[in-house]
Amino acid sequence: MVAMKLLYQTHSPYARKVLVAAYELGLQESLTVVHHETSPTRRNEGVFALNPLGKVPVLICDDGTVLFDSNVICEYLDGLHEGTPLIPSQPAPRYHALKMQALAQGIADAGIAARWESERRPAELRWPSMHDGQVEKVATACDYLERELGDAQHPHIGDIALVTALSWVEFRRVYDFARGRPRLARWYAALCARPSMLATRLEGQTQD
Repeated sequence: MVAMKLLYQTHSPYARKVLVAAYELGLQESLTVVHHETSPTRRNEGVFALNPLGKVPVLICDDGTVLFDSNVICEYLDGLHEGTPLIPSQPAPRYHALKMQALAQGIADAGIAARWESERRPAELRWPSMHDGQVEKVATACDYLERELGDAQHPHIGDIALVTALSWVEFRRVYDFARGRPRLARWYAALCARPSMLATRLEGQTQD
């Protein structure tokens, strides 16, 4: 297989999800990973040339097809191997995995919005009530996970999305999700010990 190119950002939960999925599928050697800094306040022409939203991750397939959005890229990668799929085919487990992926995306979106109000926006323009409302979404989602999580032995796409979203929440110190949630804390620690997570650590600062 000709190497695909993944436009990546080392501190993006969405980009990390794609790379963790690639490792879990054994496809990491098929990817050339290229870091790109992106921000709503700083236009990256190379990324905009491929994704009109100016965001990573972006995957350039071996035939030149360009895909963007982590959900789309992960589904594409899941079709390139012969092993156990990350997105199950049977309806009940499939929609459970996709539901958890959606929850993870909401956690990441809310965490990023909270960080805008606590750090990234100019101090005089910050909205504390918006920050608190977004953190409350993260907290409520984590309460749900404490009740609903399964084991971490055979992660599906929802597990990968959740652990990478929560790793970003931890990395940016948005919310202490493990406090008072022993089941979630154990699940998170088990997944963070997987080779796919150890090989894709978050690093770097946002450049606005």
